[in-house]
Amino acid sequence: DRNDPTRIWRCLLAEMLGTFLLTFVAAGADVYDAIGHGPVNANARLVAPGLMVMAMIYVVGGLSGAHFNPVVTLAFAMRRDFPWKRVPGYIIVQIIGAILAALILRSLFGLAGHLGETLPHAGAIPALVTEIILTFILITVILGTATNHSLIGHNAALAVGGTIALDGMFAYTASGASMNPARSLGPFIVAGQLGDAWIYIVGPLVGGLIAVGIAYLLRGKTTPQAVETASGQ
Repeated sequence: DRNDPTRIWRCLLAEMLGTFLLTFVAAGADVYDAIGHGPVNANARLVAPGLMVMAMIYVVGGLSGAHFNPVVTLAFAMRRDFPWKRVPGYIIVQIIGAILAALILRSLFGLAGHLGETLPHAGAIPALVTEIILTFILITVILGTATNHSLIGHNAALAVGGTIALDGMFAYTASGASMNPARSLGPFIVAGQLGDAWIYIVGPLVGGLIAVGIAYLLRGKTTPQAVETASGQ
């Protein structure tokens, strides 16, 4: 029963845990690179978040839907795959998970590596446009795999994790390849540096909105499979 209070709390815990681990790996890669005696391999830093998400989809995808990203939650809700009444809870715990990850990193290493903040290396506007496009790609893949879950099945984790790694590998130097407001806000809040935070809120939200519109044009309204996938089977 998806309305069972125990299940709802487990879903919230799963979302917080997944976003915590994603942020710890994604931000931690920059931190560990900064404090290490030898630099962390660049490709490893970019692929690690995708692998973490892939693993956690297998772990809790059947429980919470494995969103780990406020934009994913909002996109599912806009597609009517996910109930709006559960959106605030998911987004709150996702941000809490990211903040907890950043707090642990700061308690261990201070502000090394800018605490893994996603930074607009190429300037604010290029970073904003990059985040819009990257998030559009990610949400398009997520919505597509949710709709075709009966065909794709557990391979959805490979598609989503691979997309995150792909986006990071070709666009990290422009914007940090966040695609996730929670992942960016955690380090920004803990470091007390919110000047560039708007880029990583506005960009992913716009990209997600465009992806929802394209998904409607491609596939029409939601399907029972997508509803099951978004809420956990």
